[in-house]
Amino acid sequence: QVQLVESGGGSVQAGGSLKLSCTASGFTQAIPSMAWFHQVPGQERQWVAVAFGTTRTYHRGTWSARFRISRDNRENTIYLQMNSLAPTDTGMYYCAADTSGDLSFGPSSYDYWGQGTQVTVSS
Repeated sequence: QVQLVESGGGSVQAGGSLKLSCTASGFTQAIPSMAWFHQVPGQERQWVAVAFGTTRTYHRGTWSARFRISRDNRENTIYLQMNSLAPTDTGMYYCAADTSGDLSFGPSSYDYWGQGTQVTVSS
């Protein structure tokens, strides 16, 4: 059974840091692309960071200066180091996997999702 399990969310004050983790299990082949998405109520999920292949990473402009995605291919795990958190970073963070082999940033391209982990940043 394919599963993505996130952890590491929580409540922090502005300026603080969190590190999210997402471990994939049940995949029979290497996952070409894994990503983090952010969602707030009433809005669509938007990509935050993508780890493509074994070494390539992409970070969305809004978060690129403060967040870093990393990937442990042996453990099938990705991380999101979140620094200098601001109240606007509040929301659900979802881990996603795209098995197509294409580099994608839209949520519709990702075929597996975790349950999400809540991040709340207070001012």
